[in-house]
Amino acid sequence: MNIDKMKKSPRNWVILLITCIGLTIFLLINQLIFASLPKEVPNYGILDFEFAWTASRISEIFAAWGSDGMILHANGIYWDFLYILSYGALLAGLILLVSRKLTGKTQLIGLYMTFTPFLAGVFDCIENILLLTMLNNPSVFSPVIPLIAGIMATIKFSILFVGVVFFLRSFFVWLTILVLSRIKSS
Repeated sequence: MNIDKMKKSPRNWVILLITCIGLTIFLLINQLIFASLPKEVPNYGILDFEFAWTASRISEIFAAWGSDGMILHANGIYWDFLYILSYGALLAGLILLVSRKLTGKTQLIGLYMTFTPFLAGVFDCIENILLLTMLNNPSVFSPVIPLIAGIMATIKFSILFVGVVFFLRSFFVWLTILVLSRIKSS
């Protein structure tokens, strides 16, 4: 893939549309699916599950959730597959749009950083499969699965953190340059 093509293609309005669709789905899933889980299953949240690390901790979480809580969290994880696409489109779109405003090496880094949300999504998918494996077979899963799920979650959040930090830093640098050039020209 020729990374330089990303400077112009697809057009900004297409990226903006994809970013807005990603944002809409991201917000809808957060509000309609994920926001109710802590109220319906108050003891342990999904992050506790993702970062349980051991089979004994998973057993503790499952005991607190009960079968109804496990079903609710499994449904949330199924929704997370669509959520991965939404946060991927949202963050990748934001990074690409701001990267197009940059120049030189920073722009090149930004073009590559556009892929970070999708790379994080790969680790999120692996994590989801592992979490569903434990939820669907609560008494017979391998004790290594919680460890691998925790590693996948750590990698996912680390990659997303790098992408978000790059976007915010680049956005504020671009905004500062824009404001200073407007002040200078007036």
